[in-house]
Amino acid sequence: MVTFNRLDLLQRLVTELVATDELHEVLVVDNASSDGTGEWLRSTERGSPRVHARLLTDNTGGAGGFHEGLRWAVERGADLVWLMDDDGMPEAGCLKTLLAHEGGLDFWGPVVVDEAATGRLVFPIRLPGGTRVVHAMDDVRAAAVDGLIRDIVIPFNGVLLTRALVEEIGLPRAEFFIWGDDHEYRLRAERSGARVATAVDARVLHPSVGALGTPMAFGRTTYNHTPSDLKHYCMARNNLVNLREYGGRLHAAAFVAKTLWFYTFTRRDPARIRLSLEAWRAARRGDYTGHRRFLR
Repeated sequence: MVTFNRLDLLQRLVTELVATDELHEVLVVDNASSDGTGEWLRSTERGSPRVHARLLTDNTGGAGGFHEGLRWAVERGADLVWLMDDDGMPEAGCLKTLLAHEGGLDFWGPVVVDEAATGRLVFPIRLPGGTRVVHAMDDVRAAAVDGLIRDIVIPFNGVLLTRALVEEIGLPRAEFFIWGDDHEYRLRAERSGARVATAVDARVLHPSVGALGTPMAFGRTTYNHTPSDLKHYCMARNNLVNLREYGGRLHAAAFVAKTLWFYTFTRRDPARIRLSLEAWRAARRGDYTGHRRFLR
């Protein structure tokens, strides 16, 4: 798992994972937290032989954390790795349910549900073979075949992946910092022919993130607006990289047009347009350093 300045959540999750019989060991990558996380992890390591911590000297974001953590797990001989952020909480039996599909899948995970309303998904699922997006657990179960929705997974929220897949496709793109690194890894896995699925009877509880996407273009579509300049910069840069690589120039151009429309007509913000243009120029140059000025 990857953590940054959320000690209370981390303590809760580590306690749960240490009690999970199917886990061989728990590896925690700390992204240079300043809230006492490092000290607590060192103390926990001394008291629990199953917990191991790697304390980074710089904040490398979720992308850098998962890059480092997955490499570390493979170096330690893991055949299967279970990836998660510090704010999720697997339900009892989640890992056991996922492991029932071992051997038939390469990259698979649970549904991620709202911890305050477990009948709803935190991250909606677009069903394969169409444009339908489902938000309710009832719809997810109805769409499943033999307990699985194939060809879709929500990375890195409690997903399992095999050592063989990591060796084939490599590690997450650390330079992305945040936003799009998990999506890119899934796309890379799919391109390799990996067997991907969501196991609908396995659930991870997660705090609500609210409605994903701000309506635009007279309500016909949405845009992932965030008030954070750091998140927007990384989203604009990394989305353009992913779309050019996996979708082609037309998809990339459509994303640029959508962004310009949103900050010109839907939520007028010339400064955000300038920031977007800067991020896109960085993407075209292959420059992944521009986000650092937003870090504190």
